[in-house]
Order: sequence, then structure tokens, then C-alpha cells
Amino acid sequence: MLPELARRIVVEYSEAGQLVCDPMAGIGTTVLEAAALGRRAVGIELEARWEKIARANLDHVLDAASRPLAEIRRGDARRLPAVLGDLAGNVDLVVTSPPYACDVGNLDKSHWQSGGDLCPSATRNYSTDRANLGHARGERYRFAMADIYAACHAVLRPGGLLVTVTKNTRRSGRCLDLAALTVCLAERAGFSYLQHSVALLAKVNDGDLAARPSFFALTQLRKARARGEPCHLVCHEDVLAFVATSKETADAR
Repeated sequence: MLPELARRIVVEYSEAGQLVCDPMAGIGTTVLEAAALGRRAVGIELEARWEKIARANLDHVLDAASRPLAEIRRGDARRLPAVLGDLAGNVDLVVTSPPYACDVGNLDKSHWQSGGDLCPSATRNYSTDRANLGHARGERYRFAMADIYAACHAVLRPGGLLVTVTKNTRRSGRCLDLAALTVCLAERAGFSYLQHSVALLAKVNDGDLAARPSFFALTQLRKARARGEPCHLVCHEDVLAFVATSKETADAR
């Protein structure tokens, strides 16, 4: 997640002194920004590699007053209540950007120029472990995210908020409407849909959008256009906000 976006979400959906949690913390961006804004922040990360980097980021960026507010715990987002322990039920805001159900990798030009893959296999989809959610597609992805949103609902106080950041992707020529899927899964977990905002990943230049696509996105777009398909670049992320209803209301739904 872009730091400025994480910061804006924390400012808009929480107050100083409240408890913010990111159940898929990655390198700790949301946790860092929340702590810098005076929130207590807990990030949950499954992979040891990202857990280590997240802690290093917190140590490097936060000052002596803010660092004690931030914490990274190792654990599975699907087991969030157990990982949070006595904090479960007291979280004010959950902020997370789940995997986008598409292939992800770190570009390594020098590795590619020496005859290797442009995206080394060790960096793909967040983990070399095929059981990691970053490798999930289709129904497996839906089932896993349903479990995670249910876990988020379980740790939030009544009236607490869930804010997700997703991006629609294209796979095998088809668009995955990840925003709509997220709304559906969150509502099934007991959340009430609050609002949908758009975070632009483009520059506004004299009233026009100047997109900044990746090499792969631009290549796929050109191939689709050559086939006569009216495809367009995705130049925004979807910021979805939900409110946690009471258990009784969730059960009734």
C-alpha cells in the first residue's frame, strides 16, 4: 500500500489513541503510518521475511515516542482472534490490502540480463510456500478471504471499521472485479457496507489522466487492443469501508 494512502485512511477512519490493525501487514506500511499518527498499531504477518523487514522499517522510521505504539506479530490472518489475544474485540480500525489474486513479483533487471527470470521465483506471489494466500486463485482465494474477513469482524469492537484497498485485475483476458467480490465477502462476514472511494494511480494533467502502467499491463493492453477488445488500463485502487455490526445483527443476516 502506498504510504500516503495508508496515512489518509488512518486519518479519515480513526482517532488518536485508537487501536489499528493490519492482518496482512507485509512490510509494515499501515502500522508505521498509524503509529506516526498517534494510534496504537498492530500488524500481523505470516511470512518471516516480511515480518523482519516490517520490524526494520518501524525501527528505522519511527521516533522514540512513536515506536512503542507499533508492533508486528507473526501469525495467520485467518486466526486473527488467537494472534491478537486480549486485544481481540477492542480493535477500532482494520486496514488491509489483500493480495489481488494475480501474479506478483519483484522485477530484477540485472538477473534477467544475466540470463535469469525477470521476476525470480523466490520473489513471486509474496512467498515460495504455495499454501500462502498470494498463490491463491479462483475459489481458493474466495474461501480464504471469506475466512479473513470473518476473523476481522471477530476482533473489531461493535461499530469498528474495516477498510480494504484492492485493485481490479485482468487474467486470461477477463477482468476480475475484486471490489465487488470484496463487498460480497465482507457483507457475508457480518459487515455493513459504508462507502467506496477511488485512489488514483495516475497524474491529473490538464483535466486528463496520465496513467503510469507497468510494462506488463501496457503489453497486455496492446495485445488486447490488437485483438479488437475494448480494454482500458486500470489506473485506480478501490478503497472500501465497512462497519462491524453486532453479533446478533450479523447472525440475523
